[in-house]
Amino acid sequence: MSAPAVVAERVGRRFGAVQAVREVTLAIERGEIFGLVGPDGAGKTTLMRMLAGVLRPDEGRIVLEGIDVAADPERAKTVLGYMPQRFGLYDDLTVDENAFFYGEIFDVPRERYRERVAQLLEAAGLAPFKRRLAGQLSGGMKQKLGLVCALIHTPKVLLLDEPTTGVDPVSRRDFWEILYRLRDEGVTIVMSTAYMDEAQRCGRLALLHEGQVRECATPATLKRALSGALLAIAGNDPRAIRTALTSAPGVLGILLMGDRVHVHVDDRALRVPELEARLDAGAVAHAPIETVEASIEDVFVALVGEAV
Repeated sequence: MSAPAVVAERVGRRFGAVQAVREVTLAIERGEIFGLVGPDGAGKTTLMRMLAGVLRPDEGRIVLEGIDVAADPERAKTVLGYMPQRFGLYDDLTVDENAFFYGEIFDVPRERYRERVAQLLEAAGLAPFKRRLAGQLSGGMKQKLGLVCALIHTPKVLLLDEPTTGVDPVSRRDFWEILYRLRDEGVTIVMSTAYMDEAQRCGRLALLHEGQVRECATPATLKRALSGALLAIAGNDPRAIRTALTSAPGVLGILLMGDRVHVHVDDRALRVPELEARLDAGAVAHAPIETVEASIEDVFVALVGEAV
């Protein structure tokens, strides 16, 4: 079996009195789409920046494709593509000129560059817009151009820090189609995301809270591991349902999900009659209580609740 593409061994980073990342250990396989999920301040961006060699860990070790990032950062850059939250596109340059600029940074030979940029722009749907100024692109098109620039030197490992935040659903779908093609080509992708539907598309997920990896497994495994039962209660006023049930016995967590509330309980048979009685006593209108499958968001809320 080949060595993992990305290895982090007990990695930590402190900013003054704040321990942003603590003892993170990960092994990410070649050709895997690996997701980092967590609330703001969980340490996702700090961890991504350390994987990219932008930040140096205070402790621990990071290896990409057999290269120690801290010991040999220049060599690590040759196998790494990194797209931070605010990618450095130049608004006054065209799509073509931005791509050419990054090709020059990475010393991509001219013949190889012409072939590579044509492939990437076509795959990203940007070929018809190659003479358009980057500043005149939509948010989704800018993100796809950022991905083209990050891929111009054919990296083996691609790091994406919340690449689709603020992007419309159609552009997000297009972005993911590109990621799937890259995975099929053997590129290892590590991405952080604020979207739970995107998290479920990853091969494995690391759930981060307060700088620590709380769980790491496939989305299906994480959902099956949720203890107790998950109930869904719909109503005209889901916030009133949440307020009425927050302090109820046996309730382990509550999450608003559109027009209904997900309630994580320790025992379904025992708690459903109690919750119905509590809502009826408070004159809170509600539909019949249903048992539903947990989402990644439910799992994460449960984990954070246990950690508080």
